[in-house]
Amino acid sequence: MSYHATHLSDLQTAPLQQHPAFGAAMAYLGRPVLKVFLPGPAREVQVVRRRFGPVNLGLISRADIRRDDRARLSQCTGCRLLLVNAETPGPHPGLCLRRAGHVAELALEGGGNSWKSRMGRSWRNRLYRGLRSGLGVFHDRLPADPGHWLLRLDQARQTCRRSRGYPPVFTAAFAAANTGQARLFEARQGDTPVAALLFLCHGSVATCHIGWSGDRGRQVSAHHLLLWRAMVALAARGITRLDLGVVDRKRHPGLTRFKLGSGAECRPLGGTWVIRLSGA
Repeated sequence: MSYHATHLSDLQTAPLQQHPAFGAAMAYLGRPVLKVFLPGPAREVQVVRRRFGPVNLGLISRADIRRDDRARLSQCTGCRLLLVNAETPGPHPGLCLRRAGHVAELALEGGGNSWKSRMGRSWRNRLYRGLRSGLGVFHDRLPADPGHWLLRLDQARQTCRRSRGYPPVFTAAFAAANTGQARLFEARQGDTPVAALLFLCHGSVATCHIGWSGDRGRQVSAHHLLLWRAMVALAARGITRLDLGVVDRKRHPGLTRFKLGSGAECRPLGGTWVIRLSGA
């Protein structure tokens, strides 16, 4: 198999932060990522570069770095330090800042009966409650508008919880740079949204980017209904896997039950590492 063919195959299932769709969004914002080809067959990483005082820092998310990659990264990035959020467990040539977490991945092969067979019993019951709720479900592309109501709500939630996520301008830029690949699923009571899920599609994978539910949505299990409708609609668009995000059993037990109850598998990531690049 040729390098190019292997590379294209890998891109179809690459994590969001290592897919060209992410790079296109960053370029739209005027902050293009740096693509670096590494030693070995079909290995490429996207690096986000930032400057902190006199130090150039590179960020590599959802990729693995080996010891023999350091010279190439130093040469191509001009960075002195790399912060790497590794994709898989294993040795990495740096200082570990945070131990490996986990990600929930939901396979969409097999169709509806297969999906339901992998769901937890309680999750299926909540899905049926959502299906009987009478809520309207609407699916469309997300407008490339950082002032969209869901993006404003998500920004307010980040501020309230003092958490860090992607700002509305990034999400709007993704929608603008990747036409039709930001897919919004809304549950409404009449004309009023009661819950929403936003997926960013990249290759054959869709990442759950934002989820929101109001009180009414939680009462009638609207998120279970929306995830089911998203599974059906995204599978029809050629998506074979949903990335439901990081699993944190201690801090977010309810959200963890929701993700894993859907039939998603829990896969370990590789932790966060700081790597010093010699000669940078």
